[in-house]
Amino acid sequence: MDKTIIEGNPVALATITKSDKPNQVVVAFAKYEQDKVIITDNYMAQTLDDIKINPSVCLVVWDKDWNGLKIIGEAEYFTSGKWMEFVKDIPENKGLPCKGAIVVSVKKIIESK
Repeated sequence: MDKTIIEGNPVALATITKSDKPNQVVVAFAKYEQDKVIITDNYMAQTLDDIKINPSVCLVVWDKDWNGLKIIGEAEYFTSGKWMEFVKDIPENKGLPCKGAIVVSVKKIIESK
């Protein structure tokens, strides 16, 4: 998988609420490292509540040529440690609150072209 599609485009992050309703947010900047998608929590609320209840998530991203990825994984939330330091060092996060790191362990990738 070419990580530039994840790092160069907005990513849709879908979760499930405690009442089994879908929730989706768009993430402006995501990174891909070590079979993980790393997302910064700058302004999330509902998404974090959802991950605490059910860590299963789905990410969807596509580029301007309609090459896309559907990523299914398990999310963890970090407010300290390696992944928190990682998101604090992302240049795109400069000046943003950077409250935590959502780390999605990739379980399955479906490519579309």
